[in-house]
Amino acid sequence: MNKVLLGATAADSFKAQEIVILDVSRLSSFADYFLICSAKSSRQVQGIVDRLEMSLRQEGIRPLGVEGRTEGHWVLMDYGDVIIHVFYEPVRHFYDLESLWSEAERIDWGDQKGEQRTSCDPERG
Repeated sequence: MNKVLLGATAADSFKAQEIVILDVSRLSSFADYFLICSAKSSRQVQGIVDRLEMSLRQEGIRPLGVEGRTEGHWVLMDYGDVIIHVFYEPVRHFYDLESLWSEAERIDWGDQKGEQRTSCDPERG
């Protein structure tokens, strides 16, 4: 969980929009979490990706692969158990991953103060 929260914080610090964390561990064999965020331009997508990579690298976390960096419309960063999707805003709405993975639990990371809490379980945390 720490890795995805680090990613969300880094994306937020570079003004990523609509940051969503999905717990896909029950639904997927290839990842536990998706971090999805968007940007207003392809240049901002690039900046967010660079910031994410730098922030996670400082914690000793390196991606297994990064796809789509050149185009800057949808960059997928594979961190093993965490998959990060950084979208140019119109592309995000077109692919609508949140609807495709609608059965996944959304993690409420914005209100966390060092504690894990989910939007489905407000009593936790």
